[in-house]
Amino acid sequence: MYKNMLLLILFCGAALTPELNLFSQELISGENGKKTSLAWNPYADYPVYSGNDLGITWSPQSTLLKVWSPPAQEMKLRLYRSGSGDNLIREIACTREPDGVWSALLMGDFRNTYYTVQAKIDGRWMEECADPYARATGVNGKRGEIVDLASIRPPGWENDRPVPLKNPTDAILYELHIRDLSVAPNSGIRNKGKFLGLTETGTRNSHGQSTGLDHMAWLGITHVHLLPAFDYCSVDESKPEVPQFNWGYDPLNYNVPEGSYSTDATEGATRISEFKQMVQALHQKGIGVVMDVVYNHTGLTHNSNFDQLVPGYYYRQWEKDGKYGNASACGNETASDRAMVRKFILESVTYWAREYHVDGFRFDLMAIHDMETMNQVVAAVRAINPSALIYGEGWTAGDSPLPEPCRALKKHALKMDGVAVFSDDIRDGIKGSVFDEKSTGFASGSKDQSESVKFGIVAAGEHSQIDYAKVNYSKAPYTKSPAEVVNYVSCHDNQTLYDKLKSSRPDATEEELIRMHKLANTIVLTSQGIPFLHAGVEMKRTKHGVHNSYNKPDSVNQIDWDWKYENKELTEYYQSLISLRKAHPAFRMPAAEMIRKNLVFQSVDDPQLIIYRLKDHANQDPWKEIMVIFNGSESEKEVSLPAGNWNAVLHHYHFSGEGKTVSGTLQVAPVSATILYQN
Repeated sequence: MYKNMLLLILFCGAALTPELNLFSQELISGENGKKTSLAWNPYADYPVYSGNDLGITWSPQSTLLKVWSPPAQEMKLRLYRSGSGDNLIREIACTREPDGVWSALLMGDFRNTYYTVQAKIDGRWMEECADPYARATGVNGKRGEIVDLASIRPPGWENDRPVPLKNPTDAILYELHIRDLSVAPNSGIRNKGKFLGLTETGTRNSHGQSTGLDHMAWLGITHVHLLPAFDYCSVDESKPEVPQFNWGYDPLNYNVPEGSYSTDATEGATRISEFKQMVQALHQKGIGVVMDVVYNHTGLTHNSNFDQLVPGYYYRQWEKDGKYGNASACGNETASDRAMVRKFILESVTYWAREYHVDGFRFDLMAIHDMETMNQVVAAVRAINPSALIYGEGWTAGDSPLPEPCRALKKHALKMDGVAVFSDDIRDGIKGSVFDEKSTGFASGSKDQSESVKFGIVAAGEHSQIDYAKVNYSKAPYTKSPAEVVNYVSCHDNQTLYDKLKSSRPDATEEELIRMHKLANTIVLTSQGIPFLHAGVEMKRTKHGVHNSYNKPDSVNQIDWDWKYENKELTEYYQSLISLRKAHPAFRMPAAEMIRKNLVFQSVDDPQLIIYRLKDHANQDPWKEIMVIFNGSESEKEVSLPAGNWNAVLHHYHFSGEGKTVSGTLQVAPVSATILYQN
C-alpha cells in the first residue's frame, strides 16, 4: 500500500525538535548522506504567524479580526444582521499586517453581528466565507458570528471540571452518535437528536427502564465518545423538521458545535450553550466527554474556508503532478506537517479543552497526521487537563505524500508519547475481519486467532509468551505502555457486533450468538489497555446488517430502547462486567513491566482455549490471584486448576457475586468466559 521511502526513521515523528521549521526541514536519508525533505511543500516561503489571536477578539468597546492569508492582495470583512439572507450592514477593507496577516478593527460593541471574509488572490475575488477560526456561526455555517463567549455559560459552569483519571487504563469508552441516543420514539427523551437529549434525567423506555443519560450512568462507563459534534456540511440546518442523518465526518467549521444538534441553529449562542449544558450534565454523572475530531480532511476541498483564503496551503500535494493527496479517501488530506496547519490543530483542540471542558479527543484517520503534531497535541491538551485521553486510528484510507516513517501509524505508537491507537488485531481476532462478513474470529469459532487475542490481552506490548509471527496483522509489539492501545470489537464503522456474528455464523442459534456476543466483549473488558464499547452493544444493537450507516435513516441508526427490555439479561451481564473491571485494578495495569511480571498465560494445546492468570495482587488488586479462561469452541472443556480453592465469580455465562468454591478441575461451558479468583 505504501511506497518505499529512503528516510531515516530515527529523525521522523517524536525525534523532530521543536525549533525545526517544517517548511524547510530536511532529513538525512540512509543512502550516501543525501538529504530529502519531509514532504513536498510548494509553500515553503509563506511566513509563519506566531500570535494567538487569529479570528475574532471581542470586547464591549471593540472587535478585532485577524485572518492569515499570505497570497491575498486585498481582504474584505463583511458584516451582516443575520446568519443568512440579503442583509449586509457594511463592507470594510482589511489592513495588511506582517507575517501574512490581515486585520480589521471595529470600534463599538458588535456582539451578535454576523460576518464573512473575502480574499482577492491573483487578481480574482474568491468566495466569501466564514473565518476558519470562527467560534460561532449562523445557520449552515456560512457566516461567522461575533459573540461574547464568557456570557454563554450555563449556571454553575465555573464549577464544572473534567473527569479525573488516575491512569488512562481506568477509562471505559462508549462511542455514541448524538442523534442515535434519543431520536427513537421509545427513548422517553424530549429533545430528540439534540445536545440537550444527553442532559435529561428520569427518562424511561416503554417498559419503565432507564434510558439515555441515566442508562449510561447505570451501565458504568466512564467516558462518552461522541461522533463528530463540530459543525459539518452534510445536514441542512435550515430544515430541522426534515429527518436527516450523517455521522459528520465532513468538517466545515472546526471550532463551532454542529447546529442540527441544537434547538435553534440560527442563533450561534444556542448551540454553544447547549453543548456546554451537555458536557456539564455528563460530568455531573461522572462521565467524561471525548470528541471525535476530523482534522485529517475537510468536507469541502477547493470551496473550503481554508482554500478560499490560502489556496493549496492547508492540503498536501503530490510532487509529481501537484494533485491533492487523498489519504482520507474524501478528496483531500490536510498538511499537519506545515506550521500553520499544525498551529490550527493545536489551537483548536486546546480551545475545546478550555472553553468546553472536554475530556479528550479521538483522531479520525490519525496516521494522515505526522507524529510530531500528535505529540504536541498531547502536550498542549494535557497542560490543560492532565487526565485527557488522546487516541486515534493508526492507519490511513490510502497513500499519502507524507513519508510513511513520519506518519502517526499504529506501528509507530512506540514513538509517540501518550497517544493511544486502536487495535484492529484484537478486533478482528475476536470476531473476524471487518472486510469479510463471512470470516470468523476466536469468539465465533475460528481456530487460528488465539494469538491475536492474546496479543490484545497484553495491550499490544512486549511479552515473552506471545508468538508475534502468529498475530494477524502486527508481527511485533507496538506499544510501550497499556495506555497506548484501545481494545474494541465493534464501532460505528462496519457491522454491529451482533450483525457481524449473525452474518459470519448463519448456522448459529440465537442462544449461540448471544454466547459469542458475551465472550467477545468479555475479552475486551478484561484485557489490558483501554476498553471501548459501541453504544447499544449491551442491548444487542442491530443495524439490520448494514455495514456503514453514515447516511442511512433513523430506522437503521437509532437505538431502540426497548432492546434493553428484550435483552435484559445481556444488558445486566455487561453492567456486571464493567463493574468487575472497575472494582479490580488487575484488569487495568498502568505499566507494561507490570503486565510482563503479573500476567502469565497457561500453556494449552488447544487453539480455541486461552487461559491466563493475574498474580500477586496485580496492580494492588484485592484478589491475590485471578484466573481467566476463554473457551471459543462449541465443546465443553475440562481445565485443570492450580492448587487450592478458587472462587468462580463468572461461570456458565453468569456472574455469581462472591462465587462458588471450586478446586481440582473445572468444566468450562462452550463459547464462554470464566473468571476465578483466589485469596
